[in-house]
Order: sequence, then structure tokens, then C-alpha cells
Amino acid sequence: MSKIQSIRGMNDLLPQDSHVWQYIEAIAADVLDSYGYREIRFPILEQTALFKRAIGEVTDIVEKEMYTFEDRNGDSLTLRPEGTACCVRACEQHGLLYNQTQKLWYAGPMFRHERPQKGRLRQFHQIGVEAFGFPGPDIDAEMLLLTARLWREFGLSETVALQLNSLGSSAARATYRAALVSYLEKFTAELDEDSRRRLHSNPLRILDSKVEQTQQILQAAPQLQDYLDDESRRHFDLLCNVLAQAGVPFEVNPRLVRGLDYYNATVFEWVTSALGAQGTVCAGGRFDGLVEQLGGRPTPAFGFAMGIERLALLLAAQGGQPGPVADVYVVVAESAVAAGLLLAEQCRHDLPGTVVLLNTGGGSFKNQFKRADRSGARLAVVLGEDEVAAQVATVKFLRDEREQQSVPFATLGAFLRQQLLA
Repeated sequence: MSKIQSIRGMNDLLPQDSHVWQYIEAIAADVLDSYGYREIRFPILEQTALFKRAIGEVTDIVEKEMYTFEDRNGDSLTLRPEGTACCVRACEQHGLLYNQTQKLWYAGPMFRHERPQKGRLRQFHQIGVEAFGFPGPDIDAEMLLLTARLWREFGLSETVALQLNSLGSSAARATYRAALVSYLEKFTAELDEDSRRRLHSNPLRILDSKVEQTQQILQAAPQLQDYLDDESRRHFDLLCNVLAQAGVPFEVNPRLVRGLDYYNATVFEWVTSALGAQGTVCAGGRFDGLVEQLGGRPTPAFGFAMGIERLALLLAAQGGQPGPVADVYVVVAESAVAAGLLLAEQCRHDLPGTVVLLNTGGGSFKNQFKRADRSGARLAVVLGEDEVAAQVATVKFLRDEREQQSVPFATLGAFLRQQLLA
């Protein structure tokens, strides 16, 4: 009988990799908490209509990439392909936006039926951040400063670069859209297949085409910046000024449009050259019309999402990911297992935040010390019959050339803390 394999593009996260994800999630949660953002959680399944209305029916996501099916009641359901629409739905359903501002974040899996490749999976994971009720460029600036802080915490500031653009108001985009279509219609036969398909349904996405011939055609195309309304231009100029004062380098990219219909005004991407074609690690922007589009009151909003898989790849490429390091490894003789269990519990109580591994599964002292070395622990606590009888533990220094010491059980926690701090 053949073995059942995982679904293509939906990968397992193995124990040797999970610590990196925990590291990413812990740093993100700490930074977001320091800015006053609160966590929200919502289901992975939503009504299909939510994404059609929010993302746009002529986008690649809705047309080609969503996992959609009918349940036993005949309802059309979709595995969430992104989190912003879900966040808006949850906020509206529970009255979180009525005469209130909200700063929220979430994390979890998203699903898109794409061709799996490095950094792009069918089940992928994101950390998303959304702010509602803030119309000015100050929230745009705060979120970009927040992301810049995240890169500093991850040690990636020199690896990523910020690109900005403004899409303007819906009226300004409509005027620009007509001008762009009028220009591109002259080159219909020379455009790539995707661009021809988008020409009358979603022409702004052509600006983001990766096809060289299409990019050559776009060189002389009308520029979105020339069609911005005065308010959008003022908003964007104030944002750029704050970033300059804060010392956050950025590039204005007039071709940056993002792939979802709900964006307006500010859009941004943090990009890197360290991951090949999948160079975007964090992206977002302003979506002032989405809440109203989904049935709520007009509500200004700004948000972003960053991919955990791509962050993990980027950390690995830069050598910045943490190792699965233990602090203390307890080596026990077969006759001292019970005492070892109790002593390990005492150490965990006395040393909060410290990783204490107890050898389980038996083995000779020689093999146990090999495991202790592989764990990365700095200290080994050894318990044999003599130690248990004398109520002392032998402490060995695994990373330093120092003599082992005998330490009474009663003072072991204090001794280990002193050594680990040193």
C-alpha cells in the first residue's frame, strides 16, 4: 500500500525548523504590542462572496487562485487567500468599528492555488496588521516605522529596501486608468498574454508585469503621479517627509500598484534581492473604501502583511536565525531517573525562561553527553547513585575549560543562574 503524501504546495513544518517560526512570531508580537496593536483571530473559511467583493472579481486571486467549494448546504465557501477582508468582516460583525479606532494584528495560514516554488506555497503563512479609523498620513508613517523596527530586531535592515507609491483617489485612478488603456491599446498585439487579458479589466496590474517587452512598452506610458489629486499628493508628501526625518531610506516606485483592488493612496513594499524572484517580504497600503464596500460605514484604514516563509528564508540566507539551543541538560543514571525528573522540574521553577532538557530514553553517560553537546546546552547537570545519596549534583561546563563542581540540590538553581548569566 502506497504512503499518503502531503498536498503539493502545503508543506509540513518540522521540529528543526519550527524554532525559527517561533522566533519570528515572538519578535513580531513584542514589537506590535509595544505599538499598542492587539491580536485578533478569525476562521480560515469564509463565504466566497467576501473575497469577490473585497479583492475584485477580475483579479488573479479570485479568477484563478482561490480554493472554493460548496459545502453540504450548498453554500460557496473559500479558504482565505488573504487576511484583510476577513479582518474587516470580523470587525464589522462584532461592532468594533462603530465610533472607534482599532489597531489590530493577526497571524496564520492563507491559501492560493499557485505554482509552488521557493517562497511561494499554496498554503502560506502571514502576519497581518491593520489600523482602522485613522485618515492622516501619521498612521501610514507609524506602520512603516514599525516595519523598519522589525527589520532591525531581525537583523535585516541592510537586506531589505522600502518602495513607495501613491495610487491617489478612486476618481484620480479612473482618469489615469482611461489614459493608460488608451495608450496600451496601441500595443495590444505586442503585450504579453496576461497583460492583454487585463487591459480592460484591471489595467493597472500591467504596470507590475515582469515581462521585459511589456516593460519596454510601459517606458513611454502615462505616469500615475501626473494624475494624483491634490489631497493624495499632500498626504504622500507628508508621509515621505516623516520617513526622511526618521532616517528611513525609501524609493518612490511609480509602477508599484499592488495586486488587490481595494488599495488607494499609499502603497508600499519591502523588497530584497536575496530571495531571487520572490523579492517582496512585506507589503500593504491604504484601503479607505473597503469597510464601506463590505457594508460598513466609510472608514479610513491602513495595513500590511508579511510572509513568514519568506522571512524564514531571508533569515537563513543571512545566517541570522536562532539555533535550537538548550541552556541546561540533565544527565541521569538509570537508577536516578525519578530524582532527575524532580530536579529538572526544580530547575525550571528556579530558572524561568531557561530551557532545561532532561535526558529521556536511557543510554550510557557517554551517549547522553553526546546528546547534551548536540543540544547546545552550556551546562550539564549529572545525577548518579552517589549524587542522589549525597543530595548534590555534578555540574559540568560543556563550553568552557573549567573543573566540574558539586552543588547541593538546595542551591542548584541559584548556582546555574549565576553561571548562565556569566
